[in-house]
Amino acid sequence: MSETQLPLAEDWSLPERLDPTARLAAEALIVDVEGFEGPLDLLLTLSRTQKVDLRRISVLQLAEQYLGFVNRAAKLRIELAADYLVMAAWLAFLKSRLLLPPEPGEEGPSAEELAAHLAFQLERLQAMREAAARLMARDQKGRDFFVRGQPETMSLHRKVTWDASLLDLMRAYARIRTREDFRPFVLDREHVFTMEQALDRMRGLIGYAGDWADLSTFLPEGWNATPMARRSVTAAHFAAVLEMAKRGQLVLRQDETFAPIRIRRAESRSEGQS
Repeated sequence: MSETQLPLAEDWSLPERLDPTARLAAEALIVDVEGFEGPLDLLLTLSRTQKVDLRRISVLQLAEQYLGFVNRAAKLRIELAADYLVMAAWLAFLKSRLLLPPEPGEEGPSAEELAAHLAFQLERLQAMREAAARLMARDQKGRDFFVRGQPETMSLHRKVTWDASLLDLMRAYARIRTREDFRPFVLDREHVFTMEQALDRMRGLIGYAGDWADLSTFLPEGWNATPMARRSVTAAHFAAVLEMAKRGQLVLRQDETFAPIRIRRAESRSEGQS
C-alpha cells in the first residue's frame, strides 16, 4: 500500500503549510490488515455493525500502521491523532473481548452487548447527521428567499363552529340545571349561639332569679332579630337550663303544653333548713 510521505518540518513552532489536497491525504488514515482495507473510522463502523470479522484482523498490523500515521499527523493536528487513538483502542478492546472467554462472575456488559450498544449510538449519530443535512439543504432566508421590504400587518380572526347533537345539548342542559338546583348548606357559625355561651350567661343571671321567671327574660338583647338568631338563642338557652336542672342548680316548670317555661334558682340545703 502506497502512503503519502510528507517532508518533516524544520521548525516545529510553525505549522507546515500544505495545500488542501495534501492535507486531506495526510489526515486520512489508511489501514491494510488481513480481511479489510480502508480508513480506520470505516473499519470501526463496520466492526460495530459486525460486517467485518474482528477475529481475522491483526491488532499488531493495525497498531503499526497507526503509529506510522501518528508520526505523520503530529505536525498537522494533535487532536486528530487523539481521535484515531481512541478508535484504535476501542477496536483492540473489542477484539480482546471477543477472543477471550468471559471470566466467571465478570461484571459489566458482554462483547456482543457492547457492540450492539455502540452500534445503536452510531445509528443515532448517523440519524442526527442526516437530519442536520436535510435541515441545511432547505432554503434559507437571505440566501434563497427574502422578506418583503414593507411587511403587511397580520391579524388573527378566530371563528368557532360548534358541532353538537341533540343528545349533547340535553346533557349540557341537565348539567346546568343540576348545578343550579344543588346548593350545599353552609352553616354560618359566627351567628350561632352555642350551649356553652348560654351556660355562662345563665350561671351569672340565675342568682338574681329568686322567684319564678320566664325563660325569655334571660335571653340576650336582639335575640329575635332574625329567624336564625331566634332559633339558635332559644335552643341554646333551653339546653342550658336543662343541663343546670340536671345538676340541681335551678328548677324549671311548664304549666301546660306549649306554655312558657319558667325557671328559678334551686334552694340550697342551708336555705331549706332555715
